[in-house]
Amino acid sequence: MGKPTGFQEFNRELPSKVPAAERVKNYKEFVNLYTDEKLNQQSARCMNCGIPFCHSGCPLGNIIPEFNDAVYRKNWEEAYHILSSTNNFPEFTGRICPAPCESACVLGINKPPVAIEEIEKHIIEIAYQKNLVKPAAPLVKTGKKVAVVGSGPAGLAAAAQLIKAGHAVTVYERDDKPGGLLRYGIPDFKLEKWVVERRIAVMEKDGVVFKCNSEVGVNVSAEELVRGNDAVVLAGGSTIPRNLSIPGRELKGIHFAMDFLKQQNKRVSSIDVDAEDILATGKDVVVIGGGDTGSDCVGTSNRQGAKSIKQFEVMFQPPEQRTKHMPWPTYPMILKTTSSHEEGVERFWGIDTKEFLGDENGNLRALKVVDVTWEQDVMGRPIKLNVVEGSEREIPCQRVFLAMGFVHPQHVGMIKQLGVELDERKNVKAKEGVYRTNVSKVFTAGDMRRGQSLVVWAISEGRETARKVDEFLMGHSVLESKDSVNQFEQVF
Repeated sequence: MGKPTGFQEFNRELPSKVPAAERVKNYKEFVNLYTDEKLNQQSARCMNCGIPFCHSGCPLGNIIPEFNDAVYRKNWEEAYHILSSTNNFPEFTGRICPAPCESACVLGINKPPVAIEEIEKHIIEIAYQKNLVKPAAPLVKTGKKVAVVGSGPAGLAAAAQLIKAGHAVTVYERDDKPGGLLRYGIPDFKLEKWVVERRIAVMEKDGVVFKCNSEVGVNVSAEELVRGNDAVVLAGGSTIPRNLSIPGRELKGIHFAMDFLKQQNKRVSSIDVDAEDILATGKDVVVIGGGDTGSDCVGTSNRQGAKSIKQFEVMFQPPEQRTKHMPWPTYPMILKTTSSHEEGVERFWGIDTKEFLGDENGNLRALKVVDVTWEQDVMGRPIKLNVVEGSEREIPCQRVFLAMGFVHPQHVGMIKQLGVELDERKNVKAKEGVYRTNVSKVFTAGDMRRGQSLVVWAISEGRETARKVDEFLMGHSVLESKDSVNQFEQVF
């Protein structure tokens, strides 16, 4: 460990942010970096626990105490190699991960946990500054060809690992630029797109070929893709949004969150928007859905100059601290206030939208809502919704963004053409740890297999799927498993 008494001497401190009133004037990232002294102090807080629960909290199995120690000693090459041995894209997770590793930090039992996510971001940014991030593909190739469908975090992770194993990798992306969710689903104020482009450039130097404007099942034949490659990885994500089918849904001014966010990301990147503009400027906005996508709609609406912003969640307000039903080191379902919430929004819990109300021209003018309460089981889980009598009312609104999650991947096109089996949730069926579908040579990873989840889970699935593809192609794999007990020793 860097400093045996560090956790007693230093408190958790996060980097400063640009004030909310200033940062809403643009779409740039606003979280500053630590000074060298603060970074050293924050890494010193890691206790190098005998049983580091942060490992199990992280879906990638990041080797956290070891890279904290290297950061404390300012051995940046060692810190980078430890971190990159388990995580292909620390520059993404260091910015947008909810940090389940921190929820499992042993120090978090009675003190604020180690600032693992920020330390991770600093390691990779320093590694880029010091030219430590370099292509890793071997000179000797296997002669095997793999197609990866989708360039979101799962597809990129699979491609990065497969190229590292010596295979020829081509990534097919239906949008005009690679990155998937990272490029068009996450606002620039959380993840500027030069960060994505920097990583894509490294992968291209490694030999990964990106084919954009290529939608498999539409302008690229799914059958020919399988015939022309030794293996195919489906990593297209969970892209069908959950709808709110209530009276008035056809009114103008009601949009899915991802349509709204994608348009603004294109504007920021000076890419033409090929549809009618979806803007919150000067409007009373209601965001339906209390998750991260809803929060992103809040931040974007503030930057577009919305007149007012409300965020609805049908569930009850979560507690601010762990309860007896959320013991450490489990990931707690507690109240989360994001940077977008800090910028201005009125939040509502236990509210259900019953009808969209329009004017004579077919435009949205208001919502009809009711308050609800929830009966809970002994574990605090909701089991029955009850409407509060007499609570029905109208809320003025001209823009609604539906941010209620995603139900499953798109079936029309690639999935139907390939004939892959679906599970009970209509995701592509493949067991965890196997990742192989019922169709020969076809594997699947990320949200397309597991359903809507975190970026860090998508990266983990992409890595693990790549290892299974490598085994399928070569009979064994040169890629490490996240469960390998010798992983750290293999790095050095």
